Amino acid sequence: MTRKLRLAVLISGRGSNMQALLAATQAPGYPAEIVVVASNKASAAGLETARAAGIATAVVPHTGFPSREAFDIAMDAELRRHDVDLVVLAGFMRVLTPEFINRWPDRIVNIHPSLLPAFRGLHTHERTIEAGCKIAGCTVHIVRPELDDGPILAQAAVPVLEGDTADTLAARILEQEHRLYPSVIRAIAEGRVSIDGMLARINEAAPTAQPLLNPAP
Repeated sequence: MTRKLRLAVLISGRGSNMQALLAATQAPGYPAEIVVVASNKASAAGLETARAAGIATAVVPHTGFPSREAFDIAMDAELRRHDVDLVVLAGFMRVLTPEFINRWPDRIVNIHPSLLPAFRGLHTHERTIEAGCKIAGCTVHIVRPELDDGPILAQAAVPVLEGDTADTLAARILEQEHRLYPSVIRAIAEGRVSIDGMLARINEAAPTAQPLLNPAP
């Protein structure tokens, strides 16, 4: 039997993307499994979701360490205790140190609620609307030491509608996050991802030339 890719999912809150990944891993033939859900907050609601599904959980409270580096060392040790292959960030609200990232070269992925490289950081939906963007979306990327930087694996786009608020736009994008993340993790688990410097490619991915125009001509 082929060994499934062992995932650690890091969360800080409800972990909706973790739930989408959990649903995907429960499907027959999915080539990855979540072996631990870890958080920097004991109150993260997603931890209970993981426990209810029989998945191991870990809490590494960032307030209990004298430095960011010390916290990252403790989190790294916890992940290695579970023999993790890939670290999946899903609403993990901590900036990882370069030392941590370098311990997991090209083995940390993140999903960000904008079409990177636009709108790195926080408050992406508010900034998208304020900038007058007509198209928004989300990005799955390999994590590198710079914030919200690294080879882009996949993106999904949605229209920004007249009258959108940050909440309504966020909800539309989140639907696409829940579709995109499991598909990218599948590609990684199947060995279909190649990385060359800052460029990533999912091999055998179906290309599309269908444009998204907003407003439509």
